[in-house]
Amino acid sequence: MRYFVHIGYNGQKYNGWQKQPGVLNVQGVVELALSQVLKTPVFVIGCGRTDAHVHASQFFFHMDIEQKWDFDLLFRLNKILPHNIAVFDVIPVEAQRHARFDAVQRSYDYFLHTYKNPFLNGLSSYYLLRDLDFDKMKQAASILPGYKDYRAFCTSPDKYEHTLCNVMSASLLVDPNGDKLRFSISSNRFLGKMIRIIMGQLLKIGKGVLSLDEFENYLITNTTPELITPAHPEGLYLSKVSYPYLNLPPRTDFAAPFILS
Repeated sequence: MRYFVHIGYNGQKYNGWQKQPGVLNVQGVVELALSQVLKTPVFVIGCGRTDAHVHASQFFFHMDIEQKWDFDLLFRLNKILPHNIAVFDVIPVEAQRHARFDAVQRSYDYFLHTYKNPFLNGLSSYYLLRDLDFDKMKQAASILPGYKDYRAFCTSPDKYEHTLCNVMSASLLVDPNGDKLRFSISSNRFLGKMIRIIMGQLLKIGKGVLSLDEFENYLITNTTPELITPAHPEGLYLSKVSYPYLNLPPRTDFAAPFILS
């Protein structure tokens, strides 16, 4: 029987979702917990990857289990998992359903604050910046859905069959004091470090070292910037994953401190 599992995690202490030897990763922790609770080796396939120290307000993986359990799996899993990983739902699905390949839309939020705040440390990216041009940053974000090829904003474009992304929406919101920012973007797929690279470009626009025309020209010509500076990872959240047959609201949301407009 195949199951989709709906989780969320704080990625601050993890080297991303993907299992890899020698480093702490979310997939490895989840598989170990499942194997202990179900008393059989369990392997899972996630809806995507997240970079080191990146968070997920909503994440899905699928697993195949031969024999149905007869206990409260959610309770036992959440009891054994560390505090920075939570399981919200375990959903039986048809055998051909795939957590990664069936996803039709993924949404990310990037949170940034411009003053030292101990309560946002590790949960939002801290940049000591003043007098950013928010209007130009918002204009730059708004043009993103008009383009399909994001080769310019990818660390390793040649490893992909193509660099086309159907960006459905992109926006930048700022709080009234101008010291908290939230960049939101939704697409059918994303390239390596694409969102952090875009956020880095938006910051350059805000500081006046990159013009709107230069930013858009990267998208028009598919020319990679000479200097790529991805934004810090800790402000990035995978916040929503949608399927044609499954569209659950996130059970956790970091956006509450960021009441923006």
